[in-house]
Amino acid sequence: MADALRWTRDNGRLSLHGELDQDYLTSLWEIREEVTQGVNTIDLSDITRVDTAGVALLMHLVALIRQRGGAVSIIGKSEKMNTLVQLYNLPADLIP
Repeated sequence: MADALRWTRDNGRLSLHGELDQDYLTSLWEIREEVTQGVNTIDLSDITRVDTAGVALLMHLVALIRQRGGAVSIIGKSEKMNTLVQLYNLPADLIP
């Protein structure tokens, strides 16, 4: 069974859980401004699946945080995520 995307925030860390793919991104997309407030780390350790829409959402979240003058890092990236970033030849700083 599919594992819907969930998230928690704690002390500047946004932890994502479940599937980071086009089927489950809408709820996070709708509150992206709010959910990224005060975030300096995005934790992907509990992500079970990612697709290109998930990578695009992450790039957008990173950009939102940076637009506010914040620094952000992404931890817990899977090999699948790294492969997608490489396949699309994305600059390393888009998914830090």
